[in-house]
Amino acid sequence: MRKVPEYFGSLVFDDRTMRATLSADVYASLRKTIDEGSALDITVANAVAQAMKDWAISLGATHFTHWFQPLTGITAEKHDSFISPSPDGSVIMEFSGKELIKGEPDASSFPSGGLRATFEARGYTAWDPTSYAFIKGKTLCIPTAFCSYGGHALDKKTPLLRSMEVLSREALRILRLFGNDSAKRVVSSVGPEQEYFLVTREMYEKRPDLRFTGRTLFGAKPPKGQELDDHYFGVIKPGVAAFMEDLNEELWKLGILAKTEHNEVAPAQHELAPIYTTTNIATDHNQLTMEIMQRVAAKHGLVCLLHEKPFEGVNGSGKHNNWSIATDSGQNLLSPGDTPYENAQFLLFLCAVIKAVDDYQDLLRLSVATAGNDHRLGANEAPPAVISMFLGDELNAVLEAIETDTPYKGVEKMQMKLGVDVLPKFNRDTTDRNRTSPFAFTGNKFEFRMLGSSNSIACANIMLNSAVAESLRIYADRLEKAEDFETALHEMIKKTIKDHKRIIFNGNGYDDAWIKEATEERGLLNYPTTADCMPHILDEKNVKMLTSLGVFSIDELYSRRDIMLENYCKSIQIEANTMIDMARAQIAPAIEAYTADVAKAAAAKKAVSPALKCAYETGLVETLSGLIDEIAEKTDALEDAMAKVQTAADIVEESAIIRDALLPAMTALRAPADKAEALTARSYWPYPTYADLLFGVR
Repeated sequence: MRKVPEYFGSLVFDDRTMRATLSADVYASLRKTIDEGSALDITVANAVAQAMKDWAISLGATHFTHWFQPLTGITAEKHDSFISPSPDGSVIMEFSGKELIKGEPDASSFPSGGLRATFEARGYTAWDPTSYAFIKGKTLCIPTAFCSYGGHALDKKTPLLRSMEVLSREALRILRLFGNDSAKRVVSSVGPEQEYFLVTREMYEKRPDLRFTGRTLFGAKPPKGQELDDHYFGVIKPGVAAFMEDLNEELWKLGILAKTEHNEVAPAQHELAPIYTTTNIATDHNQLTMEIMQRVAAKHGLVCLLHEKPFEGVNGSGKHNNWSIATDSGQNLLSPGDTPYENAQFLLFLCAVIKAVDDYQDLLRLSVATAGNDHRLGANEAPPAVISMFLGDELNAVLEAIETDTPYKGVEKMQMKLGVDVLPKFNRDTTDRNRTSPFAFTGNKFEFRMLGSSNSIACANIMLNSAVAESLRIYADRLEKAEDFETALHEMIKKTIKDHKRIIFNGNGYDDAWIKEATEERGLLNYPTTADCMPHILDEKNVKMLTSLGVFSIDELYSRRDIMLENYCKSIQIEANTMIDMARAQIAPAIEAYTADVAKAAAAKKAVSPALKCAYETGLVETLSGLIDEIAEKTDALEDAMAKVQTAADIVEESAIIRDALLPAMTALRAPADKAEALTARSYWPYPTYADLLFGVR
C-alpha cells in the first residue's frame, strides 16, 4: 500500500515536476511568469508543452483539454488527442506551445448574457500558468480562462484573476507606506469547507425531483430527523467511510489538500474541508472536488447531493469561504498579533475589510445568490440574508477604544479549568466563535458563511477581493498625500470605525429581533431572494467600483445579471414542471387508489355487519378525498402561475413573477401532498420517503 506522500500530487504538473522536467532557464522563466505575472515567451511555452506532454503520456494520457469554468457554474472541456499523422502512415505524439497557450472551443452554446450573438461561435481559452495542469482519466487538463471573440470574459476565472491583481496592487501601496519594500505581491487565500449529502442511488433513481432538480419537491417529515443532534460529529458509517477513503485518495493525487472530514448536523449530511491555498487554485480545486465527489459516490452505489436544500425540515448544505490575505513571503495581513491595539498595519487592513463589507453588502449578498441558496439562507442552519460582521470581544474592545479615544484595557487571557488534574491546561481564546454570523473573524481570517454548497467560490471572492481593494485604494490615495502619516492613519482608522460600525454585530444572527434591528435601526440591506438582490449588481456605485478597478466591463456586468437571473428562472420553472408531473401522474393516482381501497374495505365490513360505523375508514376517506381535490386545485393554480411567467417583458420582471407567484404556488401544492403522504399506506406511495433517503446509507 502506497503512503500518501508518495502519491500526493502525482497527477499534477506541479513545481516538483517542472523542476525535474524543464531546463533551468525555462523553469526560471516560467516561475517568473507565475510569481510576477511577466509575459511568457513562445520558446518557453514550446519547451513547457513538450515536457508537459511527455510527462502526461508517461502516465497514460492520450488527450489534452483546455479546462475552463464558463458561466454555467460547472467546468467545461473539449478533448483533443496528442496524435498527428506521420508520412509513413503511423502517428506521432505532438503538443505545441501554441496549443498550450490558446484554444478555440465553440462558444455558441455557453451562457453569454448578450456578450455575443448566437451565430458568433468563436471563443478563446487562454492558459492560466498560475494554476497547475493535471491529469484526469487519460486527459491532460490545462486550466484556462475563457473569453469571447470580442474579448469579453465568458468565465469565472478571468474576473477572479483580475480581482486578485487589483487587491495585490492596492495592498502593496499600503505596505509601502508602512515601510515594506520587499513584498512583491499580496495574495488572497481561501479554504472552502464543502458540505454535502449522500443517498443511495437506488432511492435517488426513484425520485424524479432529485434527478431533475437536485432537491425533493415533496416529502413528509420523518419520525426522526436531526432533533437529537446525534449525527453531528458522530461515528462515520462504514459505507460513508469507504467513500471518504476513496475520495481522499483521488483528491490527494490531484494535489487537493483535503484535510478534515466529518458528519454534519443533518442525517446523511457530511463535510470536507481543505487546507488554505491561493484563491485561484482553491477555486479550481473546489470545482474538481465537487466533480470527484459525485464520481466517487457513483462507484459506491451512492449519489452525492450538492443542492443547498435537498430536504425540507433538515439543515441544508453550505460552503464556508475562509478568506485571508498575505504577502508573498507569508506574512498574514489579517493576523492581529499579541497586541492588536498597537498593530496599526493590521488595524488598517481590518478597517478596509469592515468598510468593504458595509459599502458593498449588496455585492456580497448577490455573489451567493441562487435559487437553491434562497431556501437555505435564514433557515436556522445558515446566516440570514442580511450581511453583518462578527469580530469578537477583543477586537470589539480595540475598535471601541480607538473610536472613543480611551485607553485600551485589553482582554484577560483565562486558563480553562475543567476540574480534572490529568487533563492538559490551556488558555481560553479571547473570543468565542459565532456560527450565526454571515461574515465572522476567526483569528487571522474571515469566514464568509453564506455560500451555498453548489456555488463556485469564484463569485464571492471576486466581490470580496474587489471591495477590499477599493477600500485600500481610497486609504492609499489619502495616506500617500498626508503631511503627517501617523495622524492621518489614526484619523482614518477612527473614521472608518465610526462610519461603518453598524455592520458589526456579535449577537445571534438567527434571532428575528436582529433582522428588525438590522433593517429598521441600522439601515442594513435585506434581500431574501435572488430576484431581490441580483439587479443591484448594476447599481451606480457597484458599476463604478467594479469597472474602475478593471474587474468587469459594463457589458460583462449586464451579462452577469441576465445570466444569473435566467438561471434562477429556469431552475425554478424546471422544479414547477416536475411538481406538476409528479402530482398529476403519480401522487394523486396513488392517493386515489389507496382511498378507493379503504372505501371498499369499509363497504365490505358494513356488508357483513351493517351496524358498524367504520369511523376510521370514513374519516380517512373524507380527509384523503379532500386532499386529492386540494392537490388538483393547487396543481391547476401552479400551471396558471407558470402561464403568468410567460407574460414577462424581460428577465427582471420574469424573476419577480417567479418570486411572487410561482414559488408561493409551489409551496401551496406541496402542503396537501405532504399531508396525504403521512396518511397513505407505504405500499401505495410511489416514492421513497424522507426516512428512506436520510437513513438509507449504511
